[in-house]
Amino acid sequence: MFASASGYACQGAATPYMPYLLSTLDTVAWRYGFPESVYPEALIPGLREVGGLTSGDMWGSVYPRSGFIHQADDYKAASVIAQRAGDVVTRSGKVHVYQPLLAQPQPGYWPAGELIETDATTGKWQELTPTRSQSCAVLPNSQPRVQATDGGYAWALWCPYSCCKREGQTVLVHSLFDRLTRRPNRKSIIA
Repeated sequence: MFASASGYACQGAATPYMPYLLSTLDTVAWRYGFPESVYPEALIPGLREVGGLTSGDMWGSVYPRSGFIHQADDYKAASVIAQRAGDVVTRSGKVHVYQPLLAQPQPGYWPAGELIETDATTGKWQELTPTRSQSCAVLPNSQPRVQATDGGYAWALWCPYSCCKREGQTVLVHSLFDRLTRRPNRKSIIA
């Protein structure tokens, strides 16, 4: 909060200590995987996966976005569950019981968008426990994977924000659609 008020950092969408997804309240979708277990993303191999079959490093599927996964490696399983939770809260209007972690764009402020697996431009994960990482990475990654003896894992999601320091000028934004990446390409003009 202090950093964004000073003009040296962008205001984030998160409120400290605010729970955005509580699995105990999201009984049907998070605990049973209904109705997402019949979504195309859950039924078609290769759609929305962390890792991949072709690379030989399959961590798990993002769909159905539930708290259960078939994965022998606890670290990989917990990573995919974190990715699923991040996927839920960075979108609005989904079948889960949650509070969206979204901000509205304003003149001179472009908040983070939806989290997309393996795309560093949408967000990176920092491992907090069982070992605290000093860097962030997308999942899957090649960082050392320390297995937690108690099964407890925690990650922080870092999402990119863009902003300009307000100094009385108006920022006009023209958004072009990049045909190659199918993502908006922002160009700013300060008037």
